[in-house]
Formats: sequence, structure tokens, C-alpha cells
Amino acid sequence: MNSFSEFDLPKSLQKALDELGFEKPTPIQAKAYKVILSGRDVMGIAQTGTGKTFAYLLPILKQWKFVADLHTPRVVILVPTRELVVQVVEEIEKLTTYMNIRTLGIYGGVNINTQKTSVYTGTDILVATPGRIMDLALDNVVRFDTLQKLVIDEFDEILNLGFRTQLTAILSMMRSKKQNILFSATMTEEVDELLEQYFDFPLEVSLAPSGTPLEQISQYIYSVPNFLTKLNILQHILESEETTSRVLIFINSKRISELVDDFLEEHFPCQFGVINSNKTQNYRLNTMESFQNGELRGLITTDIMARGLDITDITHIFNLQFPDEPERYIHRIGRTGRADKEGVAISFIAPKEEDMLFEVEKLMNQEIEILEIPKDVVVEVRKLEFEKDKVKMKVKKKKEDNERGASFHEKSEKNSKVNLGGPGKRYKKVSGSTNRNMERKRDAKRRNKK
Repeated sequence: MNSFSEFDLPKSLQKALDELGFEKPTPIQAKAYKVILSGRDVMGIAQTGTGKTFAYLLPILKQWKFVADLHTPRVVILVPTRELVVQVVEEIEKLTTYMNIRTLGIYGGVNINTQKTSVYTGTDILVATPGRIMDLALDNVVRFDTLQKLVIDEFDEILNLGFRTQLTAILSMMRSKKQNILFSATMTEEVDELLEQYFDFPLEVSLAPSGTPLEQISQYIYSVPNFLTKLNILQHILESEETTSRVLIFINSKRISELVDDFLEEHFPCQFGVINSNKTQNYRLNTMESFQNGELRGLITTDIMARGLDITDITHIFNLQFPDEPERYIHRIGRTGRADKEGVAISFIAPKEEDMLFEVEKLMNQEIEILEIPKDVVVEVRKLEFEKDKVKMKVKKKKEDNERGASFHEKSEKNSKVNLGGPGKRYKKVSGSTNRNMERKRDAKRRNKK
């Protein structure tokens, strides 16, 4: 479909789209539209930033019919984070400017009694995090008597965050006669297991296989000895490259994010914000708003905090810490190079991260260009505490039989246990064919380093 006019949307919905300046649907919106309209359960596979939110909202709103005196939601949308709740509610409100639809977002970290009051007043579309909606459902505040559609967005990330128990509990409370619409960036074994258990043969809509790199993104790596050198190179790039105007800096933990924030605040005062779970909800929302408005040059964030957020016009992605899963690398770099714009992804690779880099290159079936460390950048020697190898504690040898106390006695034959072995270490499955040539090149690089 080349235009939204082919969707045959109601005038009120089409008018809202026109005012937003949207003329042409994204590929996932075009593919998912008729499938969702069919009423069948749907499983959509698409990366963040492909227009998934509108992909499920447009067919839902096209079929919307006004019903008076309903206080329980007809549509429930589950998302993994508070920030994503706020974002989805905003998107719905944009599309329903000329429609009589009540939308409410609920999430943890705010007064639950206030949210109870809001739910009691009635809502048509409820957007929620799994934890908070389960709390309200157990209190019989949120009921699913009139539920017609359940949307689970960022399905894989909801499970990654440990919400499986809450999710299964919520599903068991809901009526069986409803349409389930699910979107995920990746298809994991856990996702597949829940699909089989709770959903009725969902139709699959896939935009592209996970791991497909975007052509508009230029990818580079710096091979560095330690984290302090990473910070020095980052400072050099930010000072020397004028194009680094809208930046996302990824790290793997909130503790490291605070360290990076302190460093950047010293060298680039009031230019960067940090989003992590230690910050208050208001702080995180205000920081996001400041970045969107161009008041901040960049954000320091983790995968969890950034997942699903619609952050536009990103010029550079910096991986200060390499992700621990190859797919997460694809999610990160996919935030730049959107809407036919060029983007840059730069990763700083310490020795311990080289193996994961190799997994990423195998996933994409391409090598990432290695850049030389600029001459005027100081290469540090000192390692930070989290980089140091952990010293193994010495364990005292068990006392020999003759040193055991008088109360010691051998177990009877029937009570003694024999270790017959068991499941070995589980290794992650690596999908796709192995690129032998790349493996040989990487092995040669490692030998040359020695």
C-alpha cells in the first residue's frame, strides 16, 4: 500500500493522520493492517522504530464503535516500561483527536490509589505495565468483562524483564473470546512457548528477520584495553565531530551509567541526560522531553530503558559497553539511520568483549570496520574495579577420614548417593550458517595480537 487512503479509514481517523503529516504507511503497517482486521490472533515480528504502534492502533480504531455506559476497557495494551506507557497513550490521543475514546495509562512508581480512582471513572483503552495491571486486577479494580482485544507490545522484552508470572496470571483472568495482537523484535523459545500455550494459532506478520542490518548505518569499532580509554575516545569524538548532535550512549548497567554521566557532565556540562531505574519517574520523563525538544545533546541509557521508545533523528549510537546478546546490538543501532537518513554506530571493544563482537558479525554476516585510536587520545593503563578479574577464594581442603569427629559415621548403602552425571552446560543456539572465512580471519587476528 502506497497511501493511507487505501486503508479506507473513517474520516475522523484520516483527518488525524493528515494533521500529523503521515501519508504513506510503513512496511509493517501495510502488512499487518488486513491481518489484524481479520479478527485472528496475530504475531508480528518487527524491530523497534518500524511503526509498530500505529500498525496495531489503526485497524483497532477503524473497527471502533461507540458504546455508552461501559466502564471496563475494551482494549488492553501491555508494554514493558513506564516510559513506553506514556508514549503509547500519547500516540493514541493523537489518533483519536476527533473520536470519542477514553484512554488511560497505568504503571508503577506512582500512587496506586490515584490510579484506582482513574480506572473507576471508566476507560475504553487501557495501556499498562504487567506489574501494575495485575495489582489492580487482583484488587478487582481492573476487570476484563468487556475486553475485545489484547495487545502485547515488545513481547520479548516483557519476558526478559521477568514479567512472565504476571503475564500468565493476567492471561488467565481474561476472557477467552478476544483477539490477541502480539509484537516482538525477536522470536525466542520463551515467546514461542507462551504462544503455543495461550494463543489460538496466531498468523505471523514478519517485517524482516532479526539481525538484518540497515544499509543506512555506518558501523565502526575501536579496539581498546579498558573502559577509561573508551571514555577518552568518546570525549575526542564528541569534541571533534560536529555531526554528533543527537546521540544515544548505551551501557549495560545503571551503575556504569552514573559513572559515564559524571564524566560527561564534567566535560560537557548540561548537554547529556541519563535514564535508569534509579531516577524518579518525573526525572526520566522530563529528561526524555528535554532530549526530544533538542535541549539535550544526548542520552545515556540501558537497553531496558530505551526499548520501544520512539526517539527520532538520532545521528550517532555509541556502545560504550557491548551488549551481551547479538540481537541487542541490532536493536541499538537500529535507532539511527531511519527515514532514509544516514546514521553512525560506533562500538568500543575491550578484550573480554571480542567474542560477542564475533557473534554479532556472524549474525549480520559481515565484518565491522576497525578504526585506529586517534593519536592525541590518551590510552589508559588503569582498569576500573568492574573490569578486573575476580580473585578466586582459596577453599580449605576437606578433612580426611581420620580427622573427622567421633560423631561421624558412614551412610548406609541404601542412603548413599552416586553421581551418575546430569545435564551439562547449556549453550546458546546460534542461528544461521557459519561463515568459515570470517572465522579464519578472526583467528588470524587473534594470533597476530599474541
